Amino acid sequence: MISFKATALTALLALTTAPTQTMSFTITTTRTTKTTPPPAFIASPRTHHPEPTTPTRRHQLHSSTTSTNPESTDTTNTLTLPPIKTISGTVTLPGSKSLSNRCLLLAALSSGTTRVENLLSSDDIRYMLEALDKLNVPVARDADDETAVTVTGCAGPIDAPSSSDNDDDGVCELFLGNAGTAMRPLAAALCMGTGKFVLDGVPRMRERPIADLVDGLQQLGADVDCVAKTGCPPVTIRAKGLEGGKASISGKMSSQFLSSLLMAAPAATGDITISIKDELISAPYVALTIGLMKKFGVEVQVTGDMGGTPSFFIPASSSYTSPKSILVEGDASSASYFIGGAAITGGTVTVRGCGSESVQGDVAFANVMEQMGATVTWAPESITVTREEGVTLRGVDVDCGEIPDAAMTLAVVALFAEGPTTIRNVYSWRLKETERMKAIVAECTKLGAKVEEYRDYCVIHPPEGNKLNDGVLIETYDDHRMAMAFSLAACAGVSVIINDPGCTAKTFPTYFEMLESVATH
Repeated sequence: MISFKATALTALLALTTAPTQTMSFTITTTRTTKTTPPPAFIASPRTHHPEPTTPTRRHQLHSSTTSTNPESTDTTNTLTLPPIKTISGTVTLPGSKSLSNRCLLLAALSSGTTRVENLLSSDDIRYMLEALDKLNVPVARDADDETAVTVTGCAGPIDAPSSSDNDDDGVCELFLGNAGTAMRPLAAALCMGTGKFVLDGVPRMRERPIADLVDGLQQLGADVDCVAKTGCPPVTIRAKGLEGGKASISGKMSSQFLSSLLMAAPAATGDITISIKDELISAPYVALTIGLMKKFGVEVQVTGDMGGTPSFFIPASSSYTSPKSILVEGDASSASYFIGGAAITGGTVTVRGCGSESVQGDVAFANVMEQMGATVTWAPESITVTREEGVTLRGVDVDCGEIPDAAMTLAVVALFAEGPTTIRNVYSWRLKETERMKAIVAECTKLGAKVEEYRDYCVIHPPEGNKLNDGVLIETYDDHRMAMAFSLAACAGVSVIINDPGCTAKTFPTYFEMLESVATH
């Protein structure tokens, strides 16, 4: 079994032009919503949701289900991908979602002004920016560069604004869609200030656990709660500032809970110690958080093994100071689709924006492709992948606990391998934008694979001869990564129909346009 825990975490903690082609995809839509289309060929895929009580029809249909019954699938907005022969070229990656929202929050808590560049343009980042606007944190958009903003920090905690936008009880309500990278960090950070807040989102957000984070905040003295029956949002905060203290939390469900507490800790008035009481999944994301905090002037003292039950200490003297400017690294999770496409088709792809010096754990996906038979060449800020003629992809057995997002791409690459692929330690799939384990099992099965599903892992047996079923409708479950990962099924020489392609707006609005720019048919 392949595991990257030791080498990846050691490295992360130490770091604290493509050919233009004619678009040939087909989109079918009957929507009448009038919105400005993104700079691709996806026609009006999303609408803004100003209030959590009025979700769109698509959210009502898909945010809470993993049904694959055709009668329950909204097919009014689909994208037909023609067979792809090769994926080859150079891709410049959009900014990392995880880094983008972390940078925005730390800039808001810092003293001074911070220019954030290569900010990801997506739904999740928009929700964070809109939240900061409502919290009266000054964020100046760059008129000449839509990926750059300048944040004037609060030099400490963020208090509830005295605003007519608040409800009659003076509660500041923040709607955060399905953006976990906004919901969790803001829930922790706002406990450090003063005022009343309610954080809510779309129906699927109300199914995504946050109780472990709330428990940690309560241990530190915060007056905060979520829905007791579900352990999920809405989150209600009655903030009076925090003096510090100790908290012991679970790290088994999501590393975002720990990252959120760490990022908020310097805004408390006293020392804070956070310990993991069981195990810590997705530890590279925590290393990423600690490295970013260091760039804003805060040193986190780590005791113990990050692969075990570590503890973290942030002294009362800690405070964030603006680094003046910060460049968001390219998104390593997004790189996986093009890396996987090159491995499948034998093309040569260079992804620019993350490489051997990346702070993101998902770059380890390239190592998995190498284990399967691809050839990988590393540079500090880029990765080049190909597969030599005559080399067949091999099934692998991989612990993907540190790369759960990229592991979804592995599930599709597995359809093209010789022999089964086992994807282990991905219980967190069940807690993401959708119930990803069941979604992946369902869609791989549609394509002709046999999939064994277990609590925290699955075994994918590719179809005989790696021949996928043609014309399959891929249900995306309002999950951006389902749409992008399963687009690679077209590399089998079959047409693939992607339902609701606009869900990629969460992290990569121009994904299908970029895919087409490096695809030959």
